[in-house]
Amino acid sequence: MGDDFDPFTGIHVGYVKRQGGYLERPTYRPDPILPRIDLSGRDLRDAKLDGAKLEGANLRLANLERAKLDGAKLTGAKLERASLEGANLTDANLTDAKLERANLRNANLTDAKLERANLLGANLTDANLTDANLLGANLVGARLEGASLVGANLMDANLLGAKLLCANLSDANLFNLNLFNANLSNANLSGANLTDANLSGAYLLGANLLGANLSGANLSGAYLSCAKLEAADLSGADLSGATMPDGTIHD
Repeated sequence: MGDDFDPFTGIHVGYVKRQGGYLERPTYRPDPILPRIDLSGRDLRDAKLDGAKLEGANLRLANLERAKLDGAKLTGAKLERASLEGANLTDANLTDAKLERANLRNANLTDAKLERANLLGANLTDANLTDANLLGANLVGARLEGASLVGANLMDANLLGAKLLCANLSDANLFNLNLFNANLSNANLSGANLTDANLSGAYLLGANLLGANLSGANLSGAYLSCAKLEAADLSGADLSGATMPDGTIHD
């Protein structure tokens, strides 16, 4: 498999057919005004795609395991059910990208831009999302067990039913976040901004909330047994029916 360079995309993938300077399938013809790259279903494991220009590209069901995508431009890209396990997406731009049910296990997304990205049902187990921008992202049903979200911006994101067991969310911005019924057992939320967040019915067994800002948060029916709440700001928070750290039920 030779290493070929495409100047339009910045991609080193000689085994993908090229026509007219664009990476494409034999039957694919790009729009002459707004070309789009079709790499759906491709086997791109270990591909060198750092800095690649892939705005709006079709990468559905593509195998991008361990691919080097740091700094790649993937705005609006279609990555539904793609496998990005172990991929390096440091500082990649995934704004408005479609990542429904994508596999991002162990992926490095440090400083990645994921504003309004659709990560419905995505697997982000053990992924590194340190300082990532997930403003308004859809993470409904996403798996984030063991993920690092230190300093990440999740403002206005939707994590309905997300699994955050043992996730590290210290110093993260979770303002107005929807965490209804989320599993945050043993998660680290120390210093996190959870102002006005919806944690109704959330499972926070053993969670670290030291110094967290929970002012105005909805914690009704939440399970906080063994959680650490020292120095946490709970002013205006709704704790009705919540199970407190000592096992008592709040009135």
